[in-house]
Amino acid sequence: MHRHPVVRPEADAPEPRTRPQPRRRRRGATAVTALVLGAAAAVAGTPLAGNASSHREAPLIAGDPTVDNTDTYAFVSPDAPDTVTLVANWSPFSEPAGGPNFFPFATDARYNLHVDADGDAKADLTYRWTFTSNYKNQNTFLYNTNQVTALDDPDLNFTQTYKLELVRGLQTTVLADNVPVAPSNVGVASMPDYPKLRADAVRTLPGGLKSFAGQADDPFFLDLRVFDLLYGGNASEIGQDTLRGYNVNSIVLQVPKQELALNKDPARNPVIGVWSTTDRRSLRLLPGTGGDGQPLNSGGWSQVSRLGSPLVNEVVLPVGQKDRFNNSNPDRDAQFLRYVTNPELPKLIQAIYNIPAPAEPRNDLVAAFLTGVSKANLGVDLNAHTLNQDARKDKIIPYEGLRLNMSIAPTMTPNRLGVVGGDTAGFPNGRRLTDDVVDIELQAVQGVLLPNPPPAAKALGDAVDANDVHFQHMFPYVALPTPGSR
Repeated sequence: MHRHPVVRPEADAPEPRTRPQPRRRRRGATAVTALVLGAAAAVAGTPLAGNASSHREAPLIAGDPTVDNTDTYAFVSPDAPDTVTLVANWSPFSEPAGGPNFFPFATDARYNLHVDADGDAKADLTYRWTFTSNYKNQNTFLYNTNQVTALDDPDLNFTQTYKLELVRGLQTTVLADNVPVAPSNVGVASMPDYPKLRADAVRTLPGGLKSFAGQADDPFFLDLRVFDLLYGGNASEIGQDTLRGYNVNSIVLQVPKQELALNKDPARNPVIGVWSTTDRRSLRLLPGTGGDGQPLNSGGWSQVSRLGSPLVNEVVLPVGQKDRFNNSNPDRDAQFLRYVTNPELPKLIQAIYNIPAPAEPRNDLVAAFLTGVSKANLGVDLNAHTLNQDARKDKIIPYEGLRLNMSIAPTMTPNRLGVVGGDTAGFPNGRRLTDDVVDIELQAVQGVLLPNPPPAAKALGDAVDANDVHFQHMFPYVALPTPGSR
């Protein structure tokens, strides 16, 4: 199928708040079926109910957006290739003008990024953020009382700080405390130099780490109208970035490779697994009359959201399993295996569009998303023997999460299709901000990773090929948030 080219300016260029809509593809019978399969099957491409792109994907978490993971990313830092950058986002569909409270991190939650260094589906390292809020003046409804030019500006009425801890086994170490969070971007009148506020929130920590927490443009790009009978039943509803103009809350951490590797030796096993989670207190008592209106949170911690590879829990899991997945651990992912080997979505597409689903069981998807990929089980050509399969493959426990081979160098000219496009530094080898995971996964679910892939598989896509706001070339890489005054 013909794909209309999209010109992508350099990320250092000025960041426009709007961009022309991608041109729609022609709607002949072949184009329609391929497009619909592409956009919808992409969602099925990441198979296990492990860590999923979760823009309101499960019934319980949909009502608790401040702790709802949206996406997780892991990539070798392009401008610091001896480090890895981890990104996790929360608070889906944050409307930029959503005052007066805007979009803080929850103060009764723990935000976690997990790293598995030996393929056993258990975290060897957990980086944990907890947040504290403060109002300078509680006798005003305003987020800011005048222009804000610095993070410590007295006119920034609402502020947040965070503590960052590293959990390694039974030991917890405080890496940083009382670190300011970049505020929500209220608008250009209130925050005339928001890039400065963003830059001031980036902190360099001991040990070569960099940390950032604050608002960003939602980096996930896709057409979400797949839920309207698979893009309208005739592919008429494609080509619009449904997340355009929305923000998220981002946590970004850059870590030297040796700190993430097994025994701090990247040469021994350069492959790591990455996922993010959110925890809440297990007991929450709502206030009665006469109190200060604040709920009481106590008890132990309960995991309420989990996310690694994109677009799993939203579409691959049936509704009866979604909440279970969100509070399960990767080492229990075998309970969801049948939804990977026998995915529902290709059958739906076949029923609606007469496009044959690949034969089951889908062992190609198991390799790509649960165990890591080697040359022996990948349909596309690899220069090396393995892409992102753990060196200790005889001891691997299959689980869904991002797997990143830290030994594969970043490229200055990334292909948006990652491995499918011949770029082994991209998804499903980790995930970069620019990776078009919808097109990659839709092609994967239709068999592009099989030894003899169907010719039509590589023609699939949802006609949304890039984010609406340009990413940055430097840490924290995520795009500036859309201002409320847009």
